[in-house]
Amino acid sequence: MTIFQTERLLIRTLKKEDSVDYFDMMGNPNVMNPIPRDVMTKEESNDHLNKFLNTEPTTSDIKVWAIELKSENNFIGLCAFLKNNENEDEIGYRLREKYWKKGYGTEVTVGLLNYGFDQMKMDKITADVDTRNLNSVKILEKFMTAKKEFFNEADNCTDRRYEIRKKNWLQHGI
Repeated sequence: MTIFQTERLLIRTLKKEDSVDYFDMMGNPNVMNPIPRDVMTKEESNDHLNKFLNTEPTTSDIKVWAIELKSENNFIGLCAFLKNNENEDEIGYRLREKYWKKGYGTEVTVGLLNYGFDQMKMDKITADVDTRNLNSVKILEKFMTAKKEFFNEADNCTDRRYEIRKKNWLQHGI
């Protein structure tokens, strides 16, 4: 099921058929280390995917979707709405390595912000990122304001929290 589209991307529900490409992402240290998260085995990746396949999107605070490249009709990453540790709405995304540095991170971020404000009626959206993840920091700084840095014990890193309010997003005119 399609959730929303951008110029080049289709955001849709995850499918069991995504498992090979999902593992290509979740089993890749170059993808997982900047988050930072442990690399997954094939079994862990399948379990992780299955958890989201079995989540009811209309009642869950966590919404995880596939990012599909329209021109190739295949899974290139995932994006999500979740709650941060202060129960605020947060966006996240992760891309397979071969799709880095092509503008897809920026494009999906814009799509998530538009969808969150327009369809989900959010007033404020946040994003947390490890300060060493410079590519994601650059994307978030285009649209959001850094509010604080804190030590994330769960991931053993220093995170920076970004946020944007709907009224400020509307001023971007995107």
